[in-house]
This record gives sequence, structure tokens and C-alpha cells, in this order.
Amino acid sequence: MADGLRKGLTSYGDAGFSLFLRKAFIKAAGYSDDALDRPIVGITNTYSDYNPCHGNVPALIEAAKRGVMLAGAMPMVFPTISIAESFSHPTSMYLRNLMAMDTEEMIRAQPMDAVIVIGGCDKTLPAQIMAAVSADLPTVVIPVGPMVVGHHKGEVLGACTDCRRLWAKYRAGEIDDAEIEAVNGRLAPSVGTCMVMGTASTMACVTEALGLSLPMSATIPAPHAERVRSAEASGKCAAEMAKHKGPRPSELLTPASFRNAQVVLQAIGGSTNGLVHLTAIAGRTSHRIDLDAFDALGREVPVLVDLKPSGAHYMEHFHHAGGVPKLMKQLGGLIDLDAKTVTGATLRDVVANAEEVPGQDAIRPRADPIKPEGAMAVLRGNLAPRGAVIKHSAASERLLRHTGRAVVFESVEDMTLRIDDPALDVRADDVLVLRNAGPKGAPGMPEAGYLPIPMKLARTGVKDMVRISDARMSGTAFGTIVLHITPESAVGGPLALVRTGDQIRLDVAGRRIDLLVDDAELQRRRAAVVETGRPEWAARGYARLFHDTITQADDGCDFDFMRGEGKR
Repeated sequence: MADGLRKGLTSYGDAGFSLFLRKAFIKAAGYSDDALDRPIVGITNTYSDYNPCHGNVPALIEAAKRGVMLAGAMPMVFPTISIAESFSHPTSMYLRNLMAMDTEEMIRAQPMDAVIVIGGCDKTLPAQIMAAVSADLPTVVIPVGPMVVGHHKGEVLGACTDCRRLWAKYRAGEIDDAEIEAVNGRLAPSVGTCMVMGTASTMACVTEALGLSLPMSATIPAPHAERVRSAEASGKCAAEMAKHKGPRPSELLTPASFRNAQVVLQAIGGSTNGLVHLTAIAGRTSHRIDLDAFDALGREVPVLVDLKPSGAHYMEHFHHAGGVPKLMKQLGGLIDLDAKTVTGATLRDVVANAEEVPGQDAIRPRADPIKPEGAMAVLRGNLAPRGAVIKHSAASERLLRHTGRAVVFESVEDMTLRIDDPALDVRADDVLVLRNAGPKGAPGMPEAGYLPIPMKLARTGVKDMVRISDARMSGTAFGTIVLHITPESAVGGPLALVRTGDQIRLDVAGRRIDLLVDDAELQRRRAAVVETGRPEWAARGYARLFHDTITQADDGCDFDFMRGEGKR
């Protein structure tokens, strides 16, 4: 099998000429034969002026290149799509699969013996790992790292849990225009991803648990010199992988590694998005994430990381307490320590080297957890035949068993128009219902599941309500919120049948979410539903591809033809 510059020659009908032409043109950039004869490590460049989370990518690229060259290989940087959460219309999730396709095809199209993917902002790490799994080339993941914390009036701030908390105070009239503007400039004091356990931090921790990145790489703050040194070490690792042609993702991603990732996802108080992304990654392999098995793990695995929104600390505190290696050490027998990593070492080796930090309280022992059960529970019932998810570690205890009257919003737009209407018929013990916000319905399954508390209730002191939807929620958010109801309403899921005034029962301990309407009435309502064709937004291009091939949340919202076995 060809490697280095000879790999994947352009088809001209003459392999010798193809190599001759390739070398002629790359020499135009000043490369020597010595450089071109070495193993090649491709390095993705996801920097963009639109993506402040990736603001340190240029420095990480230079460090990774240095590491590759120190180990005797040749680094080649290439651009891919860059996705920034707050700059992506309609949602970053809508573009995740496009980034995965772009990254996979560029890995396949260009000669490289190993690849380094650099990303962070929410959907980029999942997209890159999905691509790497499908291309199955030796891969090292470098997360960009979390921001450092901000400060306001003596209080530590973190984007974006405190974004939401303080915005809720602003909506409730508890802080004024001047203060919210001051907060706006202090929430994100450096480049990097959110410094709470949002989706970006969650996926960085999951990546480390899968063995795809170097130890401690999930938690090093983005501006720290240690982050740059980790990138250099990642470059060295990738060069060795290029020389030895492995390990490849297919060798690292085993049932044991996926179980480890699920244990860590529960123990960190991770983002519900992490479950969708991990499901998509597994779907690119011969393995699967079983929702019921994930829920069973949640009953066994406690939340040990005291970090917002489930706890009190921030990512830099988690890092200085020992990071993911220390967490896995605390988890003990819940982690399969024989699982391999990109370095060739096992997690047993990683855990053996975990730092002991006297007095730290960001990573709890199993005997003194933040929560006795994991971050997430999987619910089923007549509203969610294929499942729904709640992050009960960040919910209100009093609402985890609740029956209330449904107040239904037909879409994100409908909710936006009516949620703050003083005439809205809503009470604090009602259940807010949002539909047509799933993968097809929105489109792109927006992070709209964190329905705001209606302003007239917020101004009376209401902080939380039961909220249910087929949408997603940012990992930075908190509240008693049921998400990912599957099937979504836009494809005929039961959520489409709910009417304002219906009673809905949530029972997290019993793992149920039910519409208290008899089957005969539901059948009458279903018979009255008018099926709609392909919407106008999906008439052409990527939008049409997305609409026609996107799967549901329990399949990871990947395109049906991109899964490991292709379209079923």
C-alpha cells in the first residue's frame, strides 16, 4: 500500500506521471526531496474570523507542526469548514454533518498517513471524529480548550451557564440595561470554548475517554502555554502513528471504549448533546449506543465533577484538580482500564499517572458525589416511544415528578411571538410544550428546548417549569427540561397530537413521560393530521439533502447514508 506523497494519486491514467506532476507542483512551495519523502501528517485548520472559540487554532497548528517535524514526519495543513455555535444559521447542528463530510473527503482526497483534527466549538469535535472514524486513518484529536473564567462584581462568571442565568434575571427585571451590557463584556474573557460543562467541554472529555486525544487535553484552558505544549506532543504522537500506520480509530473504538465514554458523560454532568453526538460517532462504526443501557449506567454512575451547570466550579478548576485522568481514577471499576489510547498506552497507564491534588474539591470521590446518579436519564412513554432525554442533574428536584397542563407552541417562531405575551394563559405549574423543533421540523434541531420562563411568570419569581420538546438544549443550560422526544412531531411523532389543556405527567424516577389522553382520542387526532410534503426551505442543495436523509435523535441525527453500513 502506497504511503506519503505516493498515496492517493490523482487519476491521469499514468501513475508515474501523476507522482511526477504532484512533486513538481508541491516543490513550487519550496519543499525539498528530503521533506517530501517522509510520512505525511495532515492537520486540519478550522480557524475563522467567525469563530472566536477557535481563536487559538493558529498557535495550535504551529505547535502541532513542530511536534510532527521533531518526530521526523512532514506536516501538511489543510482547511475545512469551521462552525461557531452562535454564528451558524439556522443551527450549528444543521451543519455538523456537512463538516463531517467535508473533513472525511479531504482526508481521503489528499495524501496523508495520519491526521490531526483541531476543533472545539460544540459540533466541530463530533463532526471531525465522525469523519475520522469513516476515513479510518490514524487520528489524533486536539481540542482547542475552554476559556478562562470571567468576573463581575466579585462573582466568577462562565459562558454560557451564567449567560442564561443573568439573562433570565434581566428578563425578570432584576438587573437593568447597563448591568446586562457590562456582563456581556465579561462573560467570555478569552478565546476558547465555554468554560462550563457545555457541549464543547463534554465532547472534549468524551474524546479523551475514547482514547482519541492525549491525557489532560480535554481540560487545559485555551490561553495556557500547557495547551500549546499539548499540541506539540500531539504532533509527535501523530508522527509516530503515521510511521507505524496505527492505531486507527477502528482499533480504538471498541464496545469498552464506548462504554467508558458513556460513564464519563454521566459522571461529568455532561451535555445532553453529547449523547446525540456519541450515538452518531458509534453509528459510523459497527457498534451502537443503546439508550436503555445508557440509562442503566446512569443509575450506577454518580456525578463526580462539581462543575456548572450541575455543580459550582468551572473547567479550569476541573483541570487543576487532575482532569479526566483523575476523574477516571475516582470512577474505579466503572472504567475499563484495558482500553487503548492513541499513544499506545492503556487507560490503566493514564490513570496510574493521574495527579493527586491535595484539597481539591472539583472532582469528588465516589463516596461523596455531587449527585448519586448520573447526569442524564432516558424517558419513554406514549409521548416518546423511541425515547427522550432529561439532564436531571441540572433540574429542580421538586419537578422531577410532576403532572401539569400543556401549553403548546407550534414552532420556535410561535414560541418567540407568544411566550412573553401578557395575555398568554399560563401558570407556574403548567408544562410548556414546543414542537416542530426537531431534526427535520426546525430544521437542524435547534437548542430551543430551553424555553424561557414566560416573562409574566419570571417577574413573579418563577425560576423553573417543566418544559418538553423535540429540540435540543445547550449543555450550559439548566432546568427541568425534557428533550429529543423521538420520533419528532414533524415526522408524525406523538408530540404532534398534544393540545393546550391536555395533562402531561413526568416521572423521572419511573423514566416516563406520558400524555394523559386515552388511546381512542389520540387515534382520532392522528387521523385528522394532514401530511405535508417537502417544505420550501428544502427545495434544493444541502437543505434538500439534509431534509431527505437526516435521522432521528436516537440514531444520532446523522445522514442515513453516512452510517457505517450505509443506507439501510
